[in-house]
Amino acid sequence: MPGWIPRWNRLPRWGKILYALAGVAVLVAAGVFGVPALQKPDTCHHGVEKMGGECIGVDGAGYDFGTPEISAVAKAISKENKRIANQPHVTVAMMLPLQSNTVGLRRQMRSDLQGAYLGQRQANSGMGQVPRIRLVLANPGVNYGHQDKIVSTLLDMAASDKDKLRAVTGFNLTLDATVKAVERLTGNGVPVLASRISGDGIANVEGKKQRFPGLARIIPTNGNAAEALANFNGDRGREDARTVLVYDDRPDAYIQSLASAFHGIKETGPAGPDDMPFTSPGIDEAGSTGSQFEQIANNICGSAADTVYFAGRTLHLRIFALTLARQTCANRHFTLVSGSDAASLRQAMSEKDWAQLRGEDGAAKVTVQYAAPAHPAAWDTELAAWTKQWKETHHREPTANELPQYLTEPKAALDGLSDLIRSTSEAGTDLGSTPDLEDSRTMLVYDGLVTIGTALHEVQGKDAEQAPSLADVRQEWSKLQSVHRVRGTSGLICLTSGGNPYDKPVAVVELNPGKGVRGTLKFVGLGWSTGKEQPKNCVIPSGTS
Repeated sequence: MPGWIPRWNRLPRWGKILYALAGVAVLVAAGVFGVPALQKPDTCHHGVEKMGGECIGVDGAGYDFGTPEISAVAKAISKENKRIANQPHVTVAMMLPLQSNTVGLRRQMRSDLQGAYLGQRQANSGMGQVPRIRLVLANPGVNYGHQDKIVSTLLDMAASDKDKLRAVTGFNLTLDATVKAVERLTGNGVPVLASRISGDGIANVEGKKQRFPGLARIIPTNGNAAEALANFNGDRGREDARTVLVYDDRPDAYIQSLASAFHGIKETGPAGPDDMPFTSPGIDEAGSTGSQFEQIANNICGSAADTVYFAGRTLHLRIFALTLARQTCANRHFTLVSGSDAASLRQAMSEKDWAQLRGEDGAAKVTVQYAAPAHPAAWDTELAAWTKQWKETHHREPTANELPQYLTEPKAALDGLSDLIRSTSEAGTDLGSTPDLEDSRTMLVYDGLVTIGTALHEVQGKDAEQAPSLADVRQEWSKLQSVHRVRGTSGLICLTSGGNPYDKPVAVVELNPGKGVRGTLKFVGLGWSTGKEQPKNCVIPSGTS
């Protein structure tokens, strides 16, 4: 173009210098300091960011977060999401760590996700029941280290008309980071259903202002479980001279809650041995606990105690049990009582470990007992015992209407889950393995999704096109009682005004060394925090909330 002069040449000399310096500054910042605007984040998958070697993010399209054990079940969830994509639906997020270097923990993740998928299928199975559930997996990293990023994503999804996130579940560890995540979600109006966290610190206190508005729980707190265990064990579990508390003094919300619960058991008789603390370096680290346990076990042998309440994580429980079994204090038998985290113990036991618990004569030297959230043998075993006692006093078989609801309804729910597992397999759906119900994980997570589905269907009403609001779901939790109780495989779920399960039973189970190469997990009975079973129709007594 004739007479055109480039803008660069029209600038005065000082302007050219500043212009050049500005360009250099941008290039230096981008190359040396890594300006975010000029760098793309490192990703593992669409919507999943790589942070410190972990894949942090939310996905519902079948991504396995680099964990092969969950690949099949993640794909099954994705397939179900596609099936209901054109039907009225809302999103539910399953939030828990989904990566680990430990094989046992990866298998636990698979059990949790199998329960989530089966619960999603069950919630989506009713004819005309809407909304359907679209399930997404949310990985906050090891020990929920990146929970803040995940919570921010979930809050955006809750505000999105596309995602319509209406509940968050999962939460398999009671940690300070878990508390922060639940507090922030509920504080921003997002309903949370906790299916596997037992710490008293993540529960609303009845009759007081709710710390976590919109939180529902379907697992008893450590306090409830401790009372149930003490009630189950009777005098032996409460006699001071025969009991001792061993606890980890490392800051850990689950451990602190469990230690407080055990310490709060009302004891009788002469004083027994004082509490015995130890210090561990972390959830999955042994550190010097072995040598600490040697001294503690020696001191217990020098006392009259034969029942040890243990407040600690699974790894340390295993080490302590084996240490106690090695003691030679007059061949005494010890019962080691712990909380729900012990549900993972059986998977960590080797053949050598079982032999050590068994002793040279084949008899159990140490029996590990804990309050499991559920056990697949509970309902058949308890019904058989109840029926036997009925026949002895009534001299006839009970009718169907005379059988107790608190046993028959959970049994029917468990039978339904077993049928669903069978039909899923027959349909060729791969879940990575056949779900193993014995460790309670699949059952509890399944019950959680069924409870969320029940709440969604109850508040939907006749308007199938209008998704329920966050407030609708939050307010529905406390209505799931009496006529609207949830028939869970883990027991009847009847929620108080604080969102807590009323008198939810615990399955008292024991590691049975047996006489073979490997031991078994034996169901020994139901424990009730109130000292008696739930009332008929699960009507919560006044004054409870």
